[in-house]
Formats: sequence, structure tokens, C-alpha cells
Amino acid sequence: MNKPDRPVGSVLRDAFHIEDIYPGVDGGRFAIKRMAGETVEVWADIFRDGHDVIAAALLWRREQDAEWNRVPMRFHDNDRWTASFTPTQIGRHVYAIEAWTDEFATWRHGFELKMAAGQDIALDALEGAGLLARAQSGGTDAAAIIRRCCDQFLRTGDTAPLLAPELRDAMAESQDRIDLSRSRLFPLTVDRALARCGAWYEMVPRSQGREGGRHGTFRDCIERLPAIAAMGFDVVYFTPIHPIGRTHRKGRNNSLTAAPGDPGSPYAIGSKDGGHDAVHPELGTLADFDALVAAARRLNIEIALDIAVQCSPDHPWLRDHPQWFRRRPDGSMRYAENPPKKYEDIVNPDFACDDSGSLWNALRDVLLFWLDHGVRIFRIDNPHTKPLPFWEWLIREVQNRDPGVIFLAEAFTRPKLMKALAKRGFTQSYTYFTWRTQKWELEDYLRELTGYPERDFYRPNFFVSTPDILPYHLQGGEPWMFKCRAALAATLSSTYGIYNGFELLEHEAIPGKEEYLNSEKYEIRTRDWNAPGNIKPYLRGLNFARRANPALQQTSDLRFLQIDDPNVTGFVKTSVDGANTVAAAIALTRDAHEIWLPLNDVRIGRGDQARPVAAVENLLSGERHALEWGGLRLRIDPLRDPALLFRCLA
Repeated sequence: MNKPDRPVGSVLRDAFHIEDIYPGVDGGRFAIKRMAGETVEVWADIFRDGHDVIAAALLWRREQDAEWNRVPMRFHDNDRWTASFTPTQIGRHVYAIEAWTDEFATWRHGFELKMAAGQDIALDALEGAGLLARAQSGGTDAAAIIRRCCDQFLRTGDTAPLLAPELRDAMAESQDRIDLSRSRLFPLTVDRALARCGAWYEMVPRSQGREGGRHGTFRDCIERLPAIAAMGFDVVYFTPIHPIGRTHRKGRNNSLTAAPGDPGSPYAIGSKDGGHDAVHPELGTLADFDALVAAARRLNIEIALDIAVQCSPDHPWLRDHPQWFRRRPDGSMRYAENPPKKYEDIVNPDFACDDSGSLWNALRDVLLFWLDHGVRIFRIDNPHTKPLPFWEWLIREVQNRDPGVIFLAEAFTRPKLMKALAKRGFTQSYTYFTWRTQKWELEDYLRELTGYPERDFYRPNFFVSTPDILPYHLQGGEPWMFKCRAALAATLSSTYGIYNGFELLEHEAIPGKEEYLNSEKYEIRTRDWNAPGNIKPYLRGLNFARRANPALQQTSDLRFLQIDDPNVTGFVKTSVDGANTVAAAIALTRDAHEIWLPLNDVRIGRGDQARPVAAVENLLSGERHALEWGGLRLRIDPLRDPALLFRCLA
């Protein structure tokens, strides 16, 4: 426990025990995450030996500030104390708890008990006056109250001034805190709104052109932005935009030999045209990219970049910094592998090399370069294959420049490793939602993500598919299933994403694999973005319902409802202030379902202001239904719409 620098004896110094501080991740080793303007509730067990009255305060400040903000803690019960604070600025903060003996309150408590028992209190009164005489650390107003009460007692002998309420408050402020103890510092990261709530649209820039076979450009991407904004997406996330190497370039469908004209994988980063701080020439120039960022900003969209820490054999770093890469015994470069998968067109930097410090700095400078070009969101490819200390350092370095930078961890790996990345600073994380299809596994998984301690550090981003993953449940191309997965992602999580083509129900897979046939990772695709059968209006309805309902803009306050159908999940979400509550019922199979949606124990509002639900309003159609017997009898026809979403009305 960190102690203030005070000349106190060891007995006094160790008198207080400050335990079970909440919130805290791994005992305060890692930061909890909150939003600017969101109240942080803090609880702790605080006690000491004996019967003395104790006092406690919650301290908080931005990490770089010198002065603390303080709020008094309130006794709850059983030695548990609580207080709260509301940070308004984004960035890194710290908080702690102080406890001390309130000598005057202890004296007053004993004095009142002796008075009530009719005991002699003359000496006790003098002891109380002595405490007043020693008090000297408060403000001028408190000092005036203390002098007045002390003078009145000494002149008249009347003990009433010693028990005045205003004296109690003045002494709480002014008396010396000889046994003051402080807990360790607990870290807090305060983020901007997009860190918790956003709809992501992933696109491959070179496939945004209108003419078959022509390489798309940043200008083509600018032309697509209004349609993406019209669907209600907040973030447009690009696969890598850097020059693509030619050595061992992959051909269509990941073939080992590229045909003339094959563009290669955008993840094979680096060529004679540059590396991670350059753009692929066929996409345009840096000026074109800057124009794209500006155009997106005008539509209230942010551009996110995919950062893959890997290199084509043609990357300038292999020429300029060969010490950053590992070679095999025969002298050949060790290309990337994830057995049995092989990635012959890329090599990975060696984070254990003797010059790792320079490598770390170079990767940091890449992100700072794009930050200077207006990018404040980075999706990191496969972060679980790089050292955890590196990410903790890198994220801090970048957020020291701009605390609003958002990092998304693209890690489909062991759950504890995914959580370790989140603890070390990743703002958001990919999840296993992509493969959770059954009611029981969806509900169990969401209970895990919204439980403790995960809810304090792990922000899920539910992607329905990615360029690498075409889940088996989408390979049938059934519109109801695409709508179902979008509705689940968009309502269960406050942040979700789709990969371009999802709105067109693209579903052609390599037989027996969860991979796209003719994947645009290896070729240029040209699409009719308004092709018949698209579900763009459905996605727009979901996204605008999210914007209109704060309950859907958070993930933590989620409660599943008891629905007697194994293929329908139902849940309720409530906004942080309690004013907005949304209920949902989503079918997981294509057959029609008749269900009872129980809402009898759902309340709108917080505390004494909470009221029962009287009616609901369909978020998409606007239809209203009054509750009967505390719920609703509903019919879900997935072929029309697998999801029923309702705003609850009091």
C-alpha cells in the first residue's frame, strides 16, 4: 500500500486496511475502461482495529496532473464504503482511496454516549476543546467556526457549541490526520464515445471501382462513402493500403503462382514503392488519401486502417534493417507460417532480435505517421503473435500523442490471450460471436463478456464475417440468416461490423472451408452495390435504431429473458441513465415461432423513479402494443424478419 510521505509511527501507519477495491483489474495492475462523462462507482472495505470513527475519501486525477480531486466516501455497511466520480476528459487517469481516524468524531461519539448515561463529562469537554485548539489545516471559513465554538465553550462552559453540526463539518476538514493511509493507485482509461459504440463497414479499397477488372482508387472510395453513410455506418475500415510485394506473390484463391495482372494480397506489405508508411500507387497518392479522410469526416465517418506487422520480401526494411528478421540455417528467409498454413509471400519481424528497440520505434512511427494523416482508429492484425509488452508500450506511446486513438485487436485465439491483449490497452476486441449460433452458447458467451471482471476491460466488437471467415451458417445465402446475424451483432453488442458484400448476401465458399471462393484478398472484385435482393434497407434500419436508442449503445447492461423456445433468444438492454429500455426477441431458425415475451419484471428508470412497462413500440415499424398480463404474445416469421425490437414505454 502506498503511503503519503508523513512522519508517522509504524503502528499508526499500518492501522488501516483498505481491501477489495472495486473496480480494479488484476488488483489494479491494468486499467479499467470507461467513457468520458460516465460515472465511476468505487467500493472498498475499509477498517481498522478498535472503535474509533474512521473517515475515507476517494481521490482521482488525470495521470499527468499533479493535483488530486477528492470526494468523501460514504459508509454502506459491514465496513464497506463507496463513492463515485465522473471524469470528463479522455485519457489515462488514476484513482486511490485514503482513510484516517476522525479524532473529533470519535471524541464526539463518546462524549454524547457519556452525556446520555449521566456521567461526568467535564474532562471530556476539555479534551474536545483541546482538539479544537490543535486543528489548523482547514480553510478560513472552517477556522472561523472552530475559533467561535471554542471561544463560546471557554467563556461560558456550555458544551453545546462543541456539538454544533457546523463544528463537526469544520473539524472534519481541519483536524490533523496523523494516521492517514492511502491505497495503491488504480489506473483508469477514459475513452471517447466511438470506443464503446459504433457500426463498422470493412472494405477492400481496390475493389471499389465501377469497371470490371479496373483497380479501385481512393477516389472510388470517396464516391462510395455517401451510400455507406446512408446505411448508418460510423467507421469505414480499410484492409492494408500499402504497396504490395512481387516476390512469391500469391495468385487467385491463394495459389502459389500469380498470373500476369494478379494484384497479390494486400497483406504482403512492401515493395520498391515503400512500406508501411506508403500507399499502393494504383490506389492513388497520400494527397488522395487525405482527401478521403476529409470526405469521410464531412459525413461523420472515421477511417480505420488495418495495421499488419509483417512484410513482403520486397519491403524496404529487409534491405535497410536485415537484423530485424530471422533466417533459416541455409540462409533463406523464414517466411510466415501457422502450420499447416503457409504464407510464402510474407515474413515476420523478429521481436527478439538484438536491435528490437529500433524495431519497436519504427512500428510506433508508422502509427504516428498515419495519425498525422487523420487516422485515429487502427485495427491490428494478429496481435496475439507479437509480445504483449510491445503492445502495452505501443498503445501508450500513441495515446500519449492522442488519447482518442482507438485500437481494435483482431485476435481469434485462446480466450485468456485475447483478454490479456485487452488488459494491455486494446480499446476493442474481436470475439467468438462469429461462431456462436445456438441459443445457449450465445447467452452463455454474452454473460461472460458482460460479467465481472470482463466488463471492466473487454469491449467486444461483433463482426458477422471477415475477408478470412465465411461462417458455415452464411454459406446457404439465405436472407433471413444474414438478417438474423446482423440483428444479433447490432443489438447484443454496442459495436459490430460487416465485411463488404455482406449486404449483397455474398456466400460462395471453398467447399468444406469457412473461406470465400474467389476471395478479394487475391483478386479485384467489381460489384453492383444495388443488386436486387440486397439487405441495405435492413442494415440501415438496425443502425438508425441503435442511434435512436441509448440502450443499444452499451453492452454491459444486458439481461436475457426466459423464452420457452430453444430457438428464440430474448433480452433487455437499458441505457446508462435508465431512461431508455429496449427488449428484443430474435429467432435463430427459419421456421415461424409463437412466443411469450415476459416483461413483467422490467422497469424503466433507476431507483425510486423506476416504473413498470405498460406498452412497447416496434423500433422498425413504429407499431405500438399494450402489455397484457405482464408480457406480449408474439409471432416471429424469420422469412420476413427474424428480429423483433421494441422500445419499452411506461
